[in-house]
Amino acid sequence: MALAYKNWCVCSFSEHSHLGRQPRAQTMLRGPGCSLPIKSARYNKHRHTSILPHVERTLHAVAPQVEEALAAAAASTNGNGEKHHESHYEPPTLQPSTLTVHGGEKSGRLRQGLLDSLTTPIVQTSTYTFKNTAELIAYQEGRHRSFEYGRYGNPTVRVVEEKIMALEGAEDCLLSSSGMCSATTMLLALVPQGGHIVTTTDCYRRTRQFIQTILPKMGITCTVIDPSDLAGLQRALEQHEVSLFFSESPTNPYLRCVDIPAIAKLCRKTGTVVCVDSTFATPVNSRALALGADLVIHSATKYLAGHNDVLAGAICGSSELVEQVRLMHNILGGVIDPHAAYLLLRGMKTLGLRVEHQNRVAMEIAKRLEAHPKIMRVHYPGLESHPDHDIAVKQMVGFGGVISFEVRGDLWKTAAFIDNCRLPYIAPSLGGVESLIEQPTVVSYWDQGPEKRAEIGIKDNLVRFSCGVEDLEDIWADLEQALEKI
Repeated sequence: MALAYKNWCVCSFSEHSHLGRQPRAQTMLRGPGCSLPIKSARYNKHRHTSILPHVERTLHAVAPQVEEALAAAAASTNGNGEKHHESHYEPPTLQPSTLTVHGGEKSGRLRQGLLDSLTTPIVQTSTYTFKNTAELIAYQEGRHRSFEYGRYGNPTVRVVEEKIMALEGAEDCLLSSSGMCSATTMLLALVPQGGHIVTTTDCYRRTRQFIQTILPKMGITCTVIDPSDLAGLQRALEQHEVSLFFSESPTNPYLRCVDIPAIAKLCRKTGTVVCVDSTFATPVNSRALALGADLVIHSATKYLAGHNDVLAGAICGSSELVEQVRLMHNILGGVIDPHAAYLLLRGMKTLGLRVEHQNRVAMEIAKRLEAHPKIMRVHYPGLESHPDHDIAVKQMVGFGGVISFEVRGDLWKTAAFIDNCRLPYIAPSLGGVESLIEQPTVVSYWDQGPEKRAEIGIKDNLVRFSCGVEDLEDIWADLEQALEKI
């Protein structure tokens, strides 16, 4: 039996088992290149036929919305001609802690055909099959929704992307194998040969390395400004054809905050793309897109995943810009494994809880450190003493779980303090459930030498502490006893 509406119909038929079991009745909503199951039950012809009047009443209401969503998805393709399964824009109408649990998942699982599972399954496959040549051609022409090859998309990965989209209020998102993969792919995709970039002094070392040593091989030049130097940005925009402004906010390791609305206003006049690495902020504390940025990058390894057990990166923003990055991504192949994507998805469900705790603990630790006689200076945007405190207050609802501070002493006295800490692990990275401590001079810049470190502002007595989810008083007691020993 079938009911029709425009290009859609409701088909009802019995489905026979190869195992000799009782046949099942299956009711499908079928349209252009798509079939959605509506009802499945043990066969009973009276119950089977009685469902159709109910479906008929809902068909006229449901089909137009489904048709619109599918048309939008079918219109999106990647640069190789493969179809990209872009979801509808999901504005952040819910609070972040709710979106970390539900964002992208209910609707995402429906669009990927994963209807009944409460959790999003791991689709562990490298490629996807087609029933026949006609279906493959329909896929190539955008009339059949599916995936083609693992480098171009995966249902599990797409649900993660949709969750990040929901959190950031983005039109699209692209997941990759690491934060650096997202950053370098974005730079290669959006900055043309001979182009010019503006970035800031305080940033992750590997990002700086890529901008200053790899991109010049393609004739790409760079202006480096202080995070607060809007006049310097204005001069660069006047003197160069600037393709991209790129900065972290807060930055690593001094937690400087850039004035995103002011930067966006200046860059908009020249058509310069604004990309903000919001790893330290997370979308729980700040939404850079809402402040005027065009793109946001995350090292999802850090707060988003939150358990120090997965590497991942994400870039999100306008569909047009993300699609340009996707074209490059499909060529370079920095693909995240579906199982890693699942770990990220699971970790993000507690993002709101974790960040709320880390905000509170870090704020109190920063205050206590600032008052401690063996600490020279604390770098934390929640403190009034921080140079960008006013900007942080305007742009952030919490100030994150990372604190940088300077011990009153030299390199070795600072190292002794770190060695005397019992609770945190000595390790790079941040944002996980375990507290981590490091001396940037030793972890990231040991090969640079004192002169080079001084040139880029890395002090030998600088400590970076990433708060985990341990109790505040336990963390403080450990830091305090370690300080007493130096």
